[in-house]
Amino acid sequence: MSDMLPDSLIPYDEIVQEALRAVVGRVLGTVAESGGLPGDHHFYITFKTQAPGVDIPARLIERFPDEMTIVLQNRFWDLAVDAQKFSVGLSFNQVPSKLVIPYSAITGFHDPTVNFELRFQAQEGPGDGPGGHDPAENDGPVAAPVEDGSNVVAVDFKRKK
Repeated sequence: MSDMLPDSLIPYDEIVQEALRAVVGRVLGTVAESGGLPGDHHFYITFKTQAPGVDIPARLIERFPDEMTIVLQNRFWDLAVDAQKFSVGLSFNQVPSKLVIPYSAITGFHDPTVNFELRFQAQEGPGDGPGGHDPAENDGPVAAPVEDGSNVVAVDFKRKK
């Protein structure tokens, strides 16, 4: 008898990743519709800067050639959300910028107010997952996240061989 599991012909990992990314879209859509963040909620969103569909200023790509984290908290504007992506205005070193980020480029979403976190595999290739990154640099105070592990959802779809 073999301990090897057959490769699935149904892409469960992709389906789950897509569904969890839709959670990010739904949350951002709620914020866009209401015109602001409720209570003390704020979001850290990490994404691949070179992923297809990402549209950010060249100076940010130069500074963050792989991955970047933004914070939606006090100073953001023009949040627009659709089924595939979101766009938002943020200031970096007092320079206003518009960012367009497809959900497929997102590798992490964290709301430290309630310690809710989603992590995604990078969609560039197998074995590429979220890694370390420089702190977010958009203007505004940043709260330190609580790291007790509650309400954290991590998804790792590496197949056993």
